[in-house]
Amino acid sequence: MRNLTPRCAIIALAAASLSACASVPAETTVAAAPAPAADAVTPLRSDVVTELPRVATPRHYSIIVNPDMDAMAFTGNVAIDLTVFEPTQAITLNANNLTFSSAKLVAADGSTIALTPGSIADNLTVPFNAAQTIEPGDYRMEIAYAGEINTQASGLFALDYPDKRTGEDVRALFTQFEAPDARRFVPSFDEPSYKATFDLAAVVPADLMAVSNMPVVSSEEQGDGTKLVRFDTTPKMSSYLLYFGLGDFERMAMKASDGTEVGIVSPAGSGEQARFALEGLAQIVPYYNDYFGVDYPLPKLDNIAGPGSSQFFSAMENWGAIFTFERLLLDDPKITSAATRRAIYDVQSHETAHQWFGDLVTMGWWDDLWLNEGFASWMQTKSTDHFHPEWDQLMQRIGGREAAMGMDAFATTHPIVQEIEDVSAVEQAFDAIAYQKGEAVISMLEAYAGEDTWRDGLRIYMKKHAYSNTKSADLWSAIEQAGGTGVSEVAYDFTTKPGVPLVTVTGATCEGGNTTISLKQGEFSLDRKAEVTADPQSWRVPLLLRTGADGGMRELLEGTASYTVPGCGAVVVNGGQLGYFRTLYTPEMLDKIIAAFPTLAPMDQYGLMRDNLALSFAGYQPMGEGLDVLAAVPTSAEGVLAESTTNRLYEFYEFLEDDAAKAKLAAYATKHWQPRLMELGFEAKADDSVVNAELRDSLIRNLGAMGDPSVLAEADRLAAALANDPTALDGPLKQTWLAVIARNADADQWNMLRRLANETTSAVESDSYFTALGAAKDEALAKQALELALTDEPSKTVAANIISVAVSGHPEMGYAFVKANRDAVAELVDPSGRNAYLARQAAKGAPEQAIAQLEELRANVPASDHGVIDKAIAQEKYSLANTARQREGLSAWVDTL
Repeated sequence: MRNLTPRCAIIALAAASLSACASVPAETTVAAAPAPAADAVTPLRSDVVTELPRVATPRHYSIIVNPDMDAMAFTGNVAIDLTVFEPTQAITLNANNLTFSSAKLVAADGSTIALTPGSIADNLTVPFNAAQTIEPGDYRMEIAYAGEINTQASGLFALDYPDKRTGEDVRALFTQFEAPDARRFVPSFDEPSYKATFDLAAVVPADLMAVSNMPVVSSEEQGDGTKLVRFDTTPKMSSYLLYFGLGDFERMAMKASDGTEVGIVSPAGSGEQARFALEGLAQIVPYYNDYFGVDYPLPKLDNIAGPGSSQFFSAMENWGAIFTFERLLLDDPKITSAATRRAIYDVQSHETAHQWFGDLVTMGWWDDLWLNEGFASWMQTKSTDHFHPEWDQLMQRIGGREAAMGMDAFATTHPIVQEIEDVSAVEQAFDAIAYQKGEAVISMLEAYAGEDTWRDGLRIYMKKHAYSNTKSADLWSAIEQAGGTGVSEVAYDFTTKPGVPLVTVTGATCEGGNTTISLKQGEFSLDRKAEVTADPQSWRVPLLLRTGADGGMRELLEGTASYTVPGCGAVVVNGGQLGYFRTLYTPEMLDKIIAAFPTLAPMDQYGLMRDNLALSFAGYQPMGEGLDVLAAVPTSAEGVLAESTTNRLYEFYEFLEDDAAKAKLAAYATKHWQPRLMELGFEAKADDSVVNAELRDSLIRNLGAMGDPSVLAEADRLAAALANDPTALDGPLKQTWLAVIARNADADQWNMLRRLANETTSAVESDSYFTALGAAKDEALAKQALELALTDEPSKTVAANIISVAVSGHPEMGYAFVKANRDAVAELVDPSGRNAYLARQAAKGAPEQAIAQLEELRANVPASDHGVIDKAIAQEKYSLANTARQREGLSAWVDTL
């Protein structure tokens, strides 16, 4: 699952209550499935966490559901073939917001034991109690139950959207079960280590398409406008990977070169918008087959487009039935940007990697979540770069590394392998440490072990642990078995210890044409600098020391060491930027790096720029030193680096308070980067590379936000054209120009965007217009946007985005609105992301105010949700202590421009 700051749509509808005695009609009762062979039972690993009592394990589920899309409710029957290992008075399952009408156990000899459901506990478990002792053996547990269809993306949920052909509102159903929400759909052993096979069936309207993990094996008309659809049996898998979707869909499919049928399922009328993703999926699956050495084991792999969004996730790796929000799956030439086309490929690569890392081999408990997410993030970069090297995909890892270090340098961080005590804390584990730090550390370990050795180790791991659960140590063992000597020790340091290593250059001398460089390993911190300087953690740190753009020496730094490098020029300690550490150079060495900057590899230019800015803002070196590295980036720089540079300039522009300093920095940005924009042009070109197209987008947004007259004049021209022609902005720059227009909109332009949001038949386009309304600099218009978000006019998940954008531009007014309407705002966010969303809004604005808002929020949420708020408080306290110094240093540097 990948968290990408999602946006989009749902209509909130009141969920109809279900009677506790609701049941599935007799003709839809689940038939008894043959009992799996005894060797199908896999005892739980003793080193894996479980909240459920260790008295039973499931072998197979037979589930039938009957959703009522109008009533927003469903009924269900489940038969669970299970093995009881020790005498017990109850079988305890997971459940959430379900009611039960009957339950029993059927023994192998046909005898039955009545079960009485207890109450669902705070930890979302429910005991099914027996009046007699349940002896060890094989049983079938049969339960009739009912539940609700949600309006946010958890459990079984509904998305309402305009039909692409008629514009009329239609509804579709989807499921989202990671981490603890399969229990909203079926009472089950809803923990990753309880793997079983699944048979799913559903009674659905005859004119709609039902989708699940496996292909449909039968569809029987029921004579009442419904059909009973049955899906084939899944492989053994964890409950959170089960999937069900229902709607007016179409499916575009093809055979990949390995014979797997791949398909894109999308709202009817999507047509060729699915082609780009489909062709990408057909490339990716055979590539992963070869890389992992284990063929994709299911007969098909669908990716289902949902026209909505979540504040928690953007896509989900259900085995055989990936779910992705439409804006990151369908390629609509009216609005899809070059960056979105990259993201379509990138996100699909991530979720497809999960079909092996996560689905075939699954972490035993959520403390090893990074085994899913870090590896899928790393593999998505590898596969996207393989098929599209012209996109400079490997450069993206630098931004991910910086995001991870930005969190990892605070005392509130956690190690990659973290302790998750209960499922209520799982949501907070989906963060930059699991994803971006995970990817960065894997990239470093792959370089340390060697690409071939690393791949061979992964193949051993996949084959040995297929259809089972693992811990991180199992992976290191496989890498060592493949010849990766010493990997376990380095991996242990970087996955079990929180924080960021700091490699300090203590001296460098040049004699005889060689440079001897002395290094010391310490720890980088943002809020504990004095503490970690006095008593740093220690890591075994892989280095690549090099001068110039090629070659280099691989070393492993432990404590202090000196190395001799050929040449007397600039020495880059983290050559290739694959090491997860910061490097503090002496001023003399940094001067050499700046002088040699144009000759360095783009990857090193990018990494050095971001690394030195971070060190300066953290106070490890003067502000001017990091800013001088930024200024050394040539305006002819590679596109990803140029984009990042202009992003930093815009951030600094927003960070400054003095109007004169802001104006001077804006003039500098225009002088240096407007010529690059003029070279690219204001309009997309047919022969644009993805990198250049993304850079154009960034330059328009950043220079426009800093008041560049040429950008604002073009935005005014386009706004006038849009008023008369709703297709005037159609194309890959549509959202780019909408951002500039909306930011500077007057009342007439704001109302025009609102009108267009309501008139379009595209859910993605509508969401883009509505989100843009919140970006208005005019406070009165931003307030209107906030009020609009609580109406039924925008879809319910895009409403959360409107609010977030408005709070960013007007923190004091915006958060006052959120606080005054907290319950209504919370209902616009799926439960998994709710408190993180509220914390993000509370953290906007001046640090003093943000700290007070966050502490108030913390006092009113459960302890299990304190982690995400504590992180935000730590960051705001750091800002409070350092903002004055940073602004002073930045202003002084601007004065020299």
